[in-house]
Amino acid sequence: MNIPILFRSKKVRCLRERSPFRANSRSAQAAMEFLMTYGWAILVVLAAIAALAYFGVLSPEKFLPEKCILQPGIACVSHKVETSQVTLVISNGLGRTIIINSIDVGGCSGTFDETMISGTDHTFVIGGACSNGAQKEKFKADIEMAYTEKDTNLTKTSFGNINSKIE
Repeated sequence: MNIPILFRSKKVRCLRERSPFRANSRSAQAAMEFLMTYGWAILVVLAAIAALAYFGVLSPEKFLPEKCILQPGIACVSHKVETSQVTLVISNGLGRTIIINSIDVGGCSGTFDETMISGTDHTFVIGGACSNGAQKEKFKADIEMAYTEKDTNLTKTSFGNINSKIE
């Protein structure tokens, strides 16, 4: 039962050529190396972004513009936040006369008895004894404004928010 060497080598060679794993092993290894290399690089970039976000460097509040928003019909035309008071310029676009009773901006509150005809603006200074923070810091607060419609004598509340820098 001696098999000549010539036949034996052909048989082994045929088995090697038919193996599905043998031909793809080099490309599979290259693909795995590619994925591992770029996987680690992506992981490092994500870790850097997470660290910047954690320490506040990528805080979206630093890039957002200043804003003052109230309900439709009552517009916050302009605003100024100081360390001890908030000034709001409010416009009445409701189409009816209203009386402003009170305005509360993040803990600063003021009581008023100001009649606003539709289409007019008025400046309100709120506070005087409140603490909004230090200069150049961001100020973000909710606005609550109570008003009475003059014709119907109904008292309503308007809500909004303000995002500004303390001057």
